[in-house]
Amino acid sequence: MNGVHRAWSARRYVRFAAWALAPIGAALLFHAYRSDGASAAPARLEDMAVPVVMQPVRQQELQIWLDAIGNVEPLNSVSVRVRVDGQLQQVLFGEGHMVEAGSLLAQIDPRVYQAQVAQAEAMLARDRAQLENLRISLDRATKLAAAKAGPTQDVDTYRAQLAAQRATVQADQAALDNARLQLSFTRITAPLTGRTGRRLLDVGSIVHGSDATGLVTITQIDPIAVTFSVSQDDLAQILEENSRQPLRVVALTRDGSQQIATGQLSFIDNQVATATGQIQLKAQFENGTQHLWPGQLVSVRLLLHTERAATVVPASSVQLGQQGPFVYVVDAGQQAQSRLVRTAAVVDGQQWIAAGLQPGETVVIQGQYRIAPGVRVSPVQPDQGGEAKTIAAANEETAP
Repeated sequence: MNGVHRAWSARRYVRFAAWALAPIGAALLFHAYRSDGASAAPARLEDMAVPVVMQPVRQQELQIWLDAIGNVEPLNSVSVRVRVDGQLQQVLFGEGHMVEAGSLLAQIDPRVYQAQVAQAEAMLARDRAQLENLRISLDRATKLAAAKAGPTQDVDTYRAQLAAQRATVQADQAALDNARLQLSFTRITAPLTGRTGRRLLDVGSIVHGSDATGLVTITQIDPIAVTFSVSQDDLAQILEENSRQPLRVVALTRDGSQQIATGQLSFIDNQVATATGQIQLKAQFENGTQHLWPGQLVSVRLLLHTERAATVVPASSVQLGQQGPFVYVVDAGQQAQSRLVRTAAVVDGQQWIAAGLQPGETVVIQGQYRIAPGVRVSPVQPDQGGEAKTIAAANEETAP
């Protein structure tokens, strides 16, 4: 019994000693951990840098464009009508085909007008013969009067008759010219080079010069025009730039995905539309490929100005603060510093910086929401279309 009692007492003594020493050991461990942590933690936070996407400030040629929606219009569109009465004998063009200026489109029965020309020619020949007879009679009467062998009154008579006959011959000539003109109208020719539309008269129809319905409409395809409107706020600069040289205009598909043709500004309207505050412009394009079609809607870009040495940064780098637009500039110590900038136009994702930055400086273009002035940053490469994922992954790697 005594041995059992002694063993139990020894175990109780060891257990009591462990209980007594446990708080002391815990205190010592906590003190050691706190001492080590206090000296290590600040060094670790100081060494950490926020990963961001950076890019140098560049200087490049920047083209300032105005975008609009335009409508393709032909420079000329003519409704071809008949000018004389008669039966339509022939139609010599195809619907929707190209025709050259002066080419024969149709033929009206010419026989009536040929007869009128022959009649006018006969009258002119008759009156010319009478004119020649009067000239001879006047010459004879003049000689007799000079020789005192005839009355001078005959000279005056023949002279008056000769003047009247000359007027008659002139009238006959005018009648002949008119008859020939009417005969020429039986041949209907193309007034311009262009594409024909739908044929509106059939062979065998009786047509009249007073008919409202034409034979066909011909539309000029090459060159062609595009009309569009821009804000009146841009008018002053358009006039200034266009006075130096015609402004360049680019026509694209309606969704803007593909360029169709390049032309020049050819017309600026003489007044602003009061209802919309827009000014109408027109550009002319060479259209040999016929990719521009009358009535087509297209996207239009007007090259307003070319800045030869513009300071540019990606538009995503510019933030808007209480004092205006600013960017984060990375200094030599890899710290981000905010800087106010004066911005101009944005072109194809590039922000033109009018003042506040110099070429060669480095700005933060992604990740600005995680930094503040004075924060250290480290560069990461942007992922294709996923800068945020790249930055997030870098954050996980550098997180404590």
